Amino acid sequence: MIKPTLIFATNNEHKVEEIRGIIGDDIILVSLKEAEIDIDIPEPYDTLKANASEKSRTIHKLTKQNCFSEDTGLEVAALRGEPGVKSARYAGDEKNFQANIDKLLAKLKGEENRSAKFRTVISLIWNNEEFLFEGVSEGKIINEKRGKYGFGYDPVFVPDESEKTFAEMTLDEKNKFSHRREAMDKLISFLKDSIY
Repeated sequence: MIKPTLIFATNNEHKVEEIRGIIGDDIILVSLKEAEIDIDIPEPYDTLKANASEKSRTIHKLTKQNCFSEDTGLEVAALRGEPGVKSARYAGDEKNFQANIDKLLAKLKGEENRSAKFRTVISLIWNNEEFLFEGVSEGKIINEKRGKYGFGYDPVFVPDESEKTFAEMTLDEKNKFSHRREAMDKLISFLKDSIY
């Protein structure tokens, strides 16, 4: 397979590292930093899909190159899907994940239903056309933070069929359960079908 080159429309270096761990050698991934694009793309919409589309379309308009973006939300059943699309800014616009986790745990205090899921929507612009891929990781929110890896809500999220939080897992372990992994696998499969 000819290796496709894709610009990844994110300023989050943790996400770049995680996606690189998923794709291996299948795709040449160029981060915004590597592409020397220094913009903060707004996420003004109330769905993951619309925000992912906004990011990929913005970068495609700037570069005219194949690119993709993703938007991810943590959806907690007892909170009727919160924080959802506002996951990164749950406790305020400064995107402080310590504050976000504190707010989440405070809202869930005394709540027996701890079920939650991470949902990722990827928007790929390939040959000037948009394609969407989704991945889900089902699990639960625990009462206190555990682990030192990962980012975001990883210290309080335990995926189904695991005893560890995402923050207690290595990147390889996390990718066995990851919502991003599921969505990226679909994207890679699509590209293989498109190129052959």
